[in-house]
Amino acid sequence: MFSLGQENISTHLMSTKGPVKYGELIVLGCNGSLPCGDKGRRKSRFALCRRNKANGVKPSTVHMSCTPQAAKAVSNKEQHSISYTLSRAQTVVVEYTHDSNTDMFQIGRSTESPIDFVVTDTVPGGQNQADSQTLQSTISRFACRIICQRNPPYSARIYAAGFDTSKNIFLGEKAAKWRMQDGQMDALTTNGVLVMHPRHGFCQDSKPGQWREISVCGNVFTLRETRSAQQRGNMVESESNELVDGSLIDLCGATLLWRTAEGLSLTPTVKHLEALRQELNAGRPQCPVGFNTLAFPSLRRKDVLDEKQPWAYLRCGHVHGYHGWGGRCDPEVEAECQERECPMCRARGPYVPLWLGCEPGFYVDAESPTHAFVPCGHVCSEKTTVYWSQIPLPHGTHAFHAACPFCIQPLSRETGCVKLIFQSPLD
Repeated sequence: MFSLGQENISTHLMSTKGPVKYGELIVLGCNGSLPCGDKGRRKSRFALCRRNKANGVKPSTVHMSCTPQAAKAVSNKEQHSISYTLSRAQTVVVEYTHDSNTDMFQIGRSTESPIDFVVTDTVPGGQNQADSQTLQSTISRFACRIICQRNPPYSARIYAAGFDTSKNIFLGEKAAKWRMQDGQMDALTTNGVLVMHPRHGFCQDSKPGQWREISVCGNVFTLRETRSAQQRGNMVESESNELVDGSLIDLCGATLLWRTAEGLSLTPTVKHLEALRQELNAGRPQCPVGFNTLAFPSLRRKDVLDEKQPWAYLRCGHVHGYHGWGGRCDPEVEAECQERECPMCRARGPYVPLWLGCEPGFYVDAESPTHAFVPCGHVCSEKTTVYWSQIPLPHGTHAFHAACPFCIQPLSRETGCVKLIFQSPLD
């Protein structure tokens, strides 16, 4: 989590002040930190840096059926291997050997030691996940692994499934698996690992790419009919599993944004976002009904309603303070209400408190916060709202919809964002 006044921890690729940073993974729906706080390997963002000693692996020997060599490879806790169960009588085991040129990072729901970044299901609206513990997680315990080249250009590639504590990956009979033309085995995991690479990078001119599924061996496929369908999609040989700045990784329960070190060096810092907040408040915007001065609360208090909190009618964008004109008198109740009539233009629509987007990694530029997502009310730059409003994020087993990156709440189908109209002080 970033703290106030802290510069963006992203450093240039060739920085000599610390280890080389390959990039960072940021959990969508976390506005700067997890709802219950960042703790250990469970946090809202994870930096992938060059390790002191390479721990990457690459495929080597293939063992057919249940041979003694195959059994030894699986039982050897110092040997990485992937087992493809074709039937009760036939299993293909692929040994993996150490690769001194790469580093491996593993992501998943498990808190066991092989997992570098622990990810849990994201709840829309930024609620504490304790509210949804009764729901069974759809994120795999060992969901995926990312292999980074230790030398320039430090490319990062993603693969479905991760090695467990015994350094094995087991793909049972029900897993979609097949033999490729070169004789090598490949497979898909139960709920799959989906990736979307943006076109033109992650910047003001970015456009969403196509969602694809990544296999255990890193091949790229079109999507299955549903997440867990047995029939794989078609291989897309023209595309690769190499992550680019702005790539999205969906683990069926949580979506991660990949930012390269170079890309992060161009994003706003928390200090910059704080300066924009102070600049906005220095303009002394007023409520056109109560004539009281409005102010966005500090980034430390990003989830606490303040008496000076700006509210907005999201149909028209007019910004007010909280008032009971034409509605209820309790702001806590009002925040849950669906519609109110704007006293300025009579437009009816959601009337919600405005919150600044505090996660710099989601911004595509460093411009002023002038627009809000609809209906959650998170505020950021115009081009950031426009970009995320056109990104279809996986939802459930086969649905897609755009969502606010700061709280993962689905956006309105009519309009995903609105320009805010502030009233200047009368004096």
